[in-house]
Amino acid sequence: MKYLLIIGDGMADNPVPELGGHTPLEVADKPVIDDLARRGVLGSVVNCPKEFEPGSATAIMSIFGASPLKYYHGRGPLEAAAQGVSLRDGDMACRCNMVALEDGDMPYESRRILSHSAGSIDGETSDKLVTELWASPEFAALAREFDIEINPGSSFRHFAVMHGADIGGIRLIPPHDHLGEVIGPLAPSGCAVAEKLEKLQEAAFRFLDHHPLNEARRAAGKLPANGIWFWAEGTAAMLPDFAEKYGHTGEVVSAVPLVRGIARLSGLPAPWVEGVTGEIDTNWDGKCQKTIEILSRCDFAALHIEAPDECTHNGDTPGKLQSIEWLDSRETGPIVEWLRGRGEDFRILILSDHKTLTSNRAHDGDPVPFLLYDSREQNCSGLSYTEANGLKTGTYLPDGSVLLDMLFER
Repeated sequence: MKYLLIIGDGMADNPVPELGGHTPLEVADKPVIDDLARRGVLGSVVNCPKEFEPGSATAIMSIFGASPLKYYHGRGPLEAAAQGVSLRDGDMACRCNMVALEDGDMPYESRRILSHSAGSIDGETSDKLVTELWASPEFAALAREFDIEINPGSSFRHFAVMHGADIGGIRLIPPHDHLGEVIGPLAPSGCAVAEKLEKLQEAAFRFLDHHPLNEARRAAGKLPANGIWFWAEGTAAMLPDFAEKYGHTGEVVSAVPLVRGIARLSGLPAPWVEGVTGEIDTNWDGKCQKTIEILSRCDFAALHIEAPDECTHNGDTPGKLQSIEWLDSRETGPIVEWLRGRGEDFRILILSDHKTLTSNRAHDGDPVPFLLYDSREQNCSGLSYTEANGLKTGTYLPDGSVLLDMLFER
């Protein structure tokens, strides 16, 4: 028996007026996924406990069987684990995004966040900018004083570690949930560590705004990477061992540090696939082949696709539709064909981790649809994979941490 988990990050949504009042899942052409849904079990699940802000950190933890109510201590440590960084007592890890801030003759705090990813900046440029920033005289002096280190992430997703950091009361805001808003009210707040992070963000803007690479980006019609943004703070984390809990071995395929970190903290290898980006230009075929390779030697594989989420944050509705269709035709279809060709029984769980809303480009914690297909059975929901159909069946799970129990028939 083979077991496959496929996560289309943020592909669930609410009805979109520009799509005739339909959701992207209702409009996208996804014949393979819809066929699996019609032949299998269809339902809805809450992956983001209401006690937390909705997002992939808590949602992915839930899906992998680790209840955030017990195990979540912030997103930063999960991403640190993806790069093999272990936190000591007193360490605080957090995301450090490259962001695009509004151009113009106005104070720093009056600028708006235009992009949480600096216009989907490429990894080489992003790494170069953040490395030069940490070496620049003014910023380097502050970094030494505040005892904070940077770990480049080969995309807009860098993360930082501050030593001896008391983060009690801290308030850090996810930039992707506040696109187009003025940054002043969104600044780090709540404690002394937050004041230090805000000083670092302001110093970063002074260095980055007219950096030659950013001037070149403007000249090419691109958004500048003229700011950094700290968020997703947390302290050291431990998760339950996957093999001990479920009795299965496997690996995880993802471009996103958060997902790779959750995998590694769970004892699941997360092999790197050349050319993956977490965007719509990712190496779709390489991820498909890596998943098949894992299933050929393990009984479990998880495939995570970030593109629907990033397209929604970028306001790219056609891209969201395309990414859902490619999840169907370039990932799910070939893997299902390979599994059927082996003549071996298999079970597949497919779902969105959370909603990412076209209306405001932010996350939402409402129930999302899931489908569970078993090659040995014909449960025949008779319904395609959509948000409304997931709710229609009455198969409702208030806690996503039981999903893998269902997949493994526990």
